[in-house]
This record gives sequence, structure tokens and C-alpha cells, in this order.
Amino acid sequence: MSESNAPLAGVRIIELAGIGPGPFAGMMLADLGADVVTVDRPGGNPWAEGGHDVMFRSRRSVAVDLKNPGGADVVKELCRTADGIIDTYRPGVAERLGIGPQDCFTLNPALVYGRVTGWGQEGPMASMPGHDINYIALTGALHAIGRRGGPPTAPLNLVGDFGGGGMLMAVGMLAGILSARQTGCGRVVDAAMIDGASALMAMFHALRGKGDFNDERGTHLLDTGAFFYDVYLTRDGQWVSIGAIETQFWNELCDILDLPEDMRRNQFDQSRWEVFRTVLAGRIAAYDRAELDEIFAGKNTCYAPVLNLAEVANHPHNAARRTLIEVDGVLQAAPAPRFDGRPPTMPRPQRQPGEDSREVLSELGFTEDDIARLIEQGAVCAL
Repeated sequence: MSESNAPLAGVRIIELAGIGPGPFAGMMLADLGADVVTVDRPGGNPWAEGGHDVMFRSRRSVAVDLKNPGGADVVKELCRTADGIIDTYRPGVAERLGIGPQDCFTLNPALVYGRVTGWGQEGPMASMPGHDINYIALTGALHAIGRRGGPPTAPLNLVGDFGGGGMLMAVGMLAGILSARQTGCGRVVDAAMIDGASALMAMFHALRGKGDFNDERGTHLLDTGAFFYDVYLTRDGQWVSIGAIETQFWNELCDILDLPEDMRRNQFDQSRWEVFRTVLAGRIAAYDRAELDEIFAGKNTCYAPVLNLAEVANHPHNAARRTLIEVDGVLQAAPAPRFDGRPPTMPRPQRQPGEDSREVLSELGFTEDDIARLIEQGAVCAL
């Protein structure tokens, strides 16, 4: 695919390699066409295995020993002509390495310095370790997710790492770059997962403020409390989702499954939700999932089968949109969002650590002798 559709063509981002939200933000920006240069450790990031190879797609890699003074100088040179840098370290680490915001602003006053952490750059827990489950625990998001009477359920690491961290970092970088281009002044973006996850909970804070959301999990409209917004087991042991909230969708669901008139009229009578849930479960359980797919095809009922990851790419809708694509034999999500009806770029596989060191340093003006000296000093690794 031609890269002419890439809206961020001409933008360069330096990414200090990490795990979780940093690589996700870098992937989003690279997918949109930014030239993202990953600063890897010599030998690679020991924590960036498994799914991280997909999240490190579509960028170039330089391998730098940041504990070597020459390595820190290389990173600052990378920042000299960059639009932004993504720092995934705990607060204070980049400063100790000599590549903190002020170190980089000296060479590039218009640089956007993005910092993504769990707890943020300040506060009593800023320097403490943690993972997604801990960050969303502190925001109320984890407490709110789960079934009635059950424990809080961790939603993979989607809410903290990716939605509340990586996506927030990508948005923050784009906003910072727009601001810097208007003012000539760089910005420090503090993308904390606790802030991002809290932003994702905005609607539920508003509902709670109006008395429409309490602390009992699984009792509300959108958390499986409502029987018409839930998943159900089919005769062949598969799952399907029902989201028939609005009257027109609910009525059509009632027509298709021949639900009792009493259910049709009393959809929002919460005192009867569990009784109605049993009835609906019985109707669904009378069919195989494939039969329900056929019955509901083209109907306005807010129905969809619950697909596992092996099934996703072959669903007719996903296949028609090419929502998932294969790159070097690895199935993965296509770049999103689309622009003018097309994905912005075609992903390229992850590069080996240091595979692009020579090319990137040459672009910065380093001579072959300079690069050889940095390699000899152990500041840079090049394949």
C-alpha cells in the first residue's frame, strides 16, 4: 500500500523502548505514518517478547547503551531534529541518564517530551512499581467491572496499559506537536494511566453523581445487570451477545425470539430482570450459534456472536473490511483509524535491535568513522 495516505508523514518520534503503553503509543503513531525510531537496548528488551513484536511494528531500531555517556549523547542528537520523544521510564530515570526534558530541550526547544507511567510524574506513589491491574484498581474502574456477587474482573490490560496509557500518550503527543508548531515551544506530556483510566470512567462518575450508579457490580444497564445487555450460552456451548436497549431493537428481539408480551412491556422493570433473564437464556439455549447468526442476520436487534481470536478474521464483516491482516505470517490488527476509506499505512515487521543504527545515525550527520567509534566505545550497537 502506498504511504501517501499517511497523515503523519514527515513527523519523527523517538521512542525509548519499554513495554505496554509506550510500544502501543509508538505503534499508533507509526501506523499513522510517523517515522518512529525505537531506541533499543543492545541485545534487545528482555521484557518485550510475545505480543510486543507486533506493537513494535513499522519503525526503525537503533541500539544504544544509555548508561554509556556516548549513548546519552546519541539520544540527544536524535531529539535535535525530532518532533517528539516517548519516555517509558519511572520518574527521574531519564534525568539520571542525562536525557530528561531539560537535557533535550537545550538542543530542541520545540520538542514534545512524552512521559507515560502508571502513577504519573508526581504524587506520593509516583516512584512506586505497579502494573495495569494496580493502576485501574486505584481509579474505581476495576471495582466496577464484574458480575453481581462476584469479584472485580481484570479486563486484560486494555483499560490501563492501552486505553488509559498508550492511547492517551498518542493523543497527548499529537496535541503537543500541534501546540509546538504554533508556538515554537516544546511541552512535557504527563500521560499517567491512572489519569487515562479515570477519563475512561467519566460517564460513570456522572451517573454516580446523579444517583444512577452505585458500587454494586453487575446491577447496572451496561455491566450485565440488565438482562437485555448480556451474553448468553447457546445449545452448542458457544456465546452470543445481546444489546437490545432501545425500544425498537428490543421489540424486534421480542418478535424474533417470540418472547412473552409481559417481557416486551416491562423491559425496564428491574425487579423482574432476573426472571426475564432466565426466560431469555432459555430461548437462546434452544439454538446453535450458527442458527442464531442466520436468524439475526440483517435484523435491527443489536446481536453479535462472541468470537474467539481464531474466528475474528474470518467473520464476513471483518473479512470485508480487512480488520485483521497478515504481516510476515503474523495475524494482527490493521492500522486504524482509516482515512478517506483506507488504512493509513501497511505495517512492516518489527526490526532487530540495532538493525537501523547505521542508517539513522548517518541521517543525523554522523560519519562512518563517528559510527565506528561509537560502536567501539560500546555506546551503540549496529547489525
